[in-house]
Parts: sequence; structure tokens; C-alpha cells
Amino acid sequence: MASVLTQHIEITPGVFGGKPHIAGHRIRVMDIVAWHEKRGLSPDEIVTLYPSITLADVHAVLVYYFDHREEIEAAFKHEFRSHETKTVWSLHSTMIFSRWQRAVSNIQESPIAPQPSTPSVN
Repeated sequence: MASVLTQHIEITPGVFGGKPHIAGHRIRVMDIVAWHEKRGLSPDEIVTLYPSITLADVHAVLVYYFDHREEIEAAFKHEFRSHETKTVWSLHSTMIFSRWQRAVSNIQESPIAPQPSTPSVN
């Protein structure tokens, strides 16, 4: 069984952070699992979404998932937390940038009027 899986599933350091993916493709095991287990798509429907992969690839992914379920579910949780953090920082950065833009706009719209010079009395 291991040889069949290695024909379809690769783990390459530096590709997707070393996460398993379909051999010869940039499609993670997690992506296929999400479509099947989380969204309820059938293997045939997944092949329709990704016409460059085979039905055997999808089934190999599912076998790999069921053999490594805890590891992949932990990766889902980690990715979700990471995405939440990025979203929070993105929203925070957008809010700060908007405030900065408004401040710059206010400065440009309301230039400081030159002060009239008054003669000095000695």
C-alpha cells in the first residue's frame, strides 16, 4: 500500500511547508480533504474541480487522510488560527492606515494659514 500512496502523495521540504500534496501537482492533501470531508463533495466532483488530477489521486488522498487524520486535523486547526491572526492583523493594519489617510487628508485640506507679520516695536 505504501508504494501506491507514494505514487500519488509527496511530501517535499520547502513545498507547502512540507505538507503532503498530490505528486506532480500543487494541490495539498488538506485541500482535497476540505472539499470531501468539510464540504461534502464526492471524489468525482473533486476531479471535476481539478481536472489535472485523477480519481486515483483523490482516493489516495483520502486513504492518506484516514491514515494520518490527527496530523491533518491539527494542520487544519493551525491554519485556521494562523488565518484568524492574519485577518485580525490585516483588519488592524487597514484601520490604522485609514486613520493615517484621514489625518493626511485633513492636513492637506486645511493648510495652516500664514500668520500676518507684525512690525516689531522696540
